Amino acid sequence: MAEFNISINGKSRKIEADPSTPLLWVLRDQLKMVGTKYGCGIAQCGACTVHFNGTAVRSCQLPISAAADNKITTIEGLSETGDHPIQKAWLEHDVPQCGYCQAGQMMSASALLNRNPSPSDKDIENAMNGNICRCGTYTRIKAAIKTAANSELS
Repeated sequence: MAEFNISINGKSRKIEADPSTPLLWVLRDQLKMVGTKYGCGIAQCGACTVHFNGTAVRSCQLPISAAADNKITTIEGLSETGDHPIQKAWLEHDVPQCGYCQAGQMMSASALLNRNPSPSDKDIENAMNGNICRCGTYTRIKAAIKTAANSELS
């Protein structure tokens, strides 16, 4: 076991874990932050997406040792009140069905809008590639991203 200092949603935390432990399990098991979901464990589905220094990454494959001294944002840190433009657009377009992939989808979408506030359809498709939705709400996801991009808050 080793001790790591990490910044999660703007708060510094000391974590004790094996250096190879994926960030996902530190979030869920140690910090009880269960918004980030386990989907496949091989970084292929996107359910575990978080922001790592502002970039969307798969937390199931990011060891806690790599996360130390970096800024991590989870779905819980996107907005305390649920009023982030992505969250509002998700509701407006009735995106979620089963909801399992939605935290990862929103984290990928918000990272896209942070770096490109006016994405084209191709930009959206490229950024969201690899975020799997078993319910097939891809058309609504794209529409919600466009709505959030056009909001005055994004």
